[in-house]
Amino acid sequence: MAEIINRDQLSKGDEILLGDTAVLTRLDKAIGWARKFSIFPYPFATACCAMEYMALSMTPYDIDRFGALLPRFTPRQADLLMVIGTVTVRQGPILRRVYEQMAEPKWVMAFGACASTGGFYDNYATLPGIDRIVPVDVYVPGCPPRPESVLDALMALQRKIQGQKQKLMALDEKHQTA
Repeated sequence: MAEIINRDQLSKGDEILLGDTAVLTRLDKAIGWARKFSIFPYPFATACCAMEYMALSMTPYDIDRFGALLPRFTPRQADLLMVIGTVTVRQGPILRRVYEQMAEPKWVMAFGACASTGGFYDNYATLPGIDRIVPVDVYVPGCPPRPESVLDALMALQRKIQGQKQKLMALDEKHQTA
């Protein structure tokens, strides 16, 4: 979070330089705040929950307020994998490949009862939860989940993203500028 500095701690030159408009914070906190509001989802939609996912972009819900409106249809441009609906055992390796193609940092949302636990399908062909294939960060309950539940899960993911320690990349010696 932003740190507040008293005017007593500043020298006269610093006070003139900063004025009343400066906010000081740590770089990793600023990166966490920026990532929180710039989520690019990749919808892995396989079943009826996809209709509820489509409702998220409509006026009453407006997922754009959370910085997650524009879905990416290539995993290399996405950082949130939204597994929406039933995943069969045969689709498991495909889901794993999509997850591995995503760049770091990446997060996964299990959307609905089928993605979370296999739902009411109790047979050999249905994967009993995607957490057996990829690590899941947020589960959205319901069959199908209401858009409000998805927004609650998205806000929980945003809190998790902002609270994570953000990795800062150091430049190697030959790429540093003087």
